[in-house]
Amino acid sequence: MLNGRTVSLLLILILVLAACSGGGGGEQSQGDTQKNESNPVTDRGNEVVIGVTAEPQNWDPIDTFLLDWSTVANSVFEGLMERTLDLELKPGLAESYEYLDDKTLEFKLREGIEFHNGEPFNAEAVKFSFDRLLGEEGQKGPQYSNYTSIDSVEVIDDYTVQFKLNTPDPVLLTKLAGYGAVIVPPGYVQEEGDENFNNNPVGTGPFKMTEYKRDQTIVLEKNDKYWQEGLPKLDKVTFKVIPEASTRLAELQTGKIDIMKRVEVAQADSVKDSGFLELMEVGTPTVYALRFDTSKKPVDDVRVRQAINYAIDKQAILDEIMGGYGTLISTFQSELSFGNNPDLEPYPYDPEKAKQLLKEAGVAEGTALDVYIPGDDGNFKEIAQAVAFYLEEAGLKMNINSVDQTTLISDLIPNANAGHMYRMGWGGWTLDFDNTAYLMYHEGEQWNPSFKDEKVEELLAAERNTVDENEREAIFKELTEVLYELAPEVNLYQAVDLYAVNNRVKNFQPPHEDRMRLEEVTVE
Repeated sequence: MLNGRTVSLLLILILVLAACSGGGGGEQSQGDTQKNESNPVTDRGNEVVIGVTAEPQNWDPIDTFLLDWSTVANSVFEGLMERTLDLELKPGLAESYEYLDDKTLEFKLREGIEFHNGEPFNAEAVKFSFDRLLGEEGQKGPQYSNYTSIDSVEVIDDYTVQFKLNTPDPVLLTKLAGYGAVIVPPGYVQEEGDENFNNNPVGTGPFKMTEYKRDQTIVLEKNDKYWQEGLPKLDKVTFKVIPEASTRLAELQTGKIDIMKRVEVAQADSVKDSGFLELMEVGTPTVYALRFDTSKKPVDDVRVRQAINYAIDKQAILDEIMGGYGTLISTFQSELSFGNNPDLEPYPYDPEKAKQLLKEAGVAEGTALDVYIPGDDGNFKEIAQAVAFYLEEAGLKMNINSVDQTTLISDLIPNANAGHMYRMGWGGWTLDFDNTAYLMYHEGEQWNPSFKDEKVEELLAAERNTVDENEREAIFKELTEVLYELAPEVNLYQAVDLYAVNNRVKNFQPPHEDRMRLEEVTVE
């Protein structure tokens, strides 16, 4: 049943949507005209064309941290460990692994594998890749900091390597499935140079990159010598870089592409209405929150932070603005993350409790809060307006400041200049709460300008001092309960990604983390 406030919110949202550019309405109309239309793709053969939003400009794995890199290069490069589309962690180029002690991890490597240029994959290639990642070249890039627990990689024989660690690292195997840890060909990189490698990458993956036109197209062709028998099944995959969502949808509807990445919520019905397209959704580890700068009054008071959490109807926001595509979260991590505490429920919508807490904290009616959000996130603009409405109902005023995303992340947040609250999206790429918790709550981290709590520090140190998963899980359970009470942010939702796929494409499974796996994909 709708209460008065929900009705008011809905009216506001209707006005907000009407004030927007009309992109959603236009796309709906376009979709309607194509309903039941026959499939326009008839002559593409054993090739799939995928529309993506962007490309990384640089294919060297140690130079990037972009999901746009992993979408394509996940088919070109491989690591010692890998994650399946169902997020199972298993050996990749390694045949097996064993911890000899807390600081020595040994890998047995698969034999008979070649890089795309014919170089053999072996222990020397593994050592070269990690010496490069941890050396002068790697230290210039964003991947280095994830692997600093590795002291050295030692070659035992042609197909055995040992990782010597300077400290126990409970998340190392997960990290080794990350794209910064993929294995590169030593001879090719050394002979052709880094600049050439940036534009002409070579790996061991199921597809080899045969053409790259910056900001336009990337062509992958089948690796006929791939080590997994019978794979890949496609002859060719072409990625087209199409930043505008409306253009991507139009190319999908006219058959110029087969798979569309990043379908917007407003476009979902257009895809559903088509006679030859399928809308596919997948939960991601990415979460969104409004984080507090706890050095600023009045949000330095935990009662105020809790009050703001109670004041906002997050379910209504998720339903009405995000079309229901998302999952509410109780702490700043997804349900896919190791360390997630399923026993914690998100703060309920309780405006009367919010008012009571604000009164106890001595917050005057009409107190203003500055909030910073990235200007290029249309969905979050609407969310911020809805939050402002709810806070006004509780007696607070919210000033929304839209700024460039890079400025927000790289300058304003680290320097504590992002107001009382700011939007934070977080990918959670390790699928382990360690990465998020440490960078968000440990004192002195880049994106933690002010939050500090002694108990949190104690628990963060404890979870990093053991590789026992049961022990770490218990520590994370306590940590999430402490953070829940301290409320260092308003946790909003875990994102869902939407893909649109032509019916001619078979066996495509949308990835949880943007890293497409295409070796099993076929076409009709």
